[in-house]
Amino acid sequence: MTSQNRSGSINFELSLGRALSQAVRIRCPYCGEGRLFAGLFRMHCVCSECGTRLEREPGYFLGSTYINYGITAGFSTLTYVLLHIGLGWSNRVVMSGLMAFCLIFPLIFFRYARSLWLALDCFFDPLGAQQVILTSRRSESRDELSNIGI
Repeated sequence: MTSQNRSGSINFELSLGRALSQAVRIRCPYCGEGRLFAGLFRMHCVCSECGTRLEREPGYFLGSTYINYGITAGFSTLTYVLLHIGLGWSNRVVMSGLMAFCLIFPLIFFRYARSLWLALDCFFDPLGAQQVILTSRRSESRDELSNIGI
């Protein structure tokens, strides 16, 4: 949640519960209103509600790949152990199902992994989040001034 105090500086406060809630809803971690994605795999560059820049420097969302991979690998491993070792299913049956899962699930979870990465980054690095908000607002102010010819 962002607020502006009398001196004009930005106060950015985000609880872990709120960060996770906004990540699951695939919403802007700053205002909680704007949608993060314009399509299945294309993110908005800025939040449509608060104007905060969502696209970051190249490589920023690499961490979301780790989240996606970790959840896929963890679920696959647990399922394999449960079905093959625990229930005695044949390796052929278990592996064919898990291979299909490993191909499809990361595509479905892509948006959630990116949203989660962005929200957790905002929670664990509130100063960086404030910096992104201020940078976005400064560039927005410059754009407004150039549009009116100043």
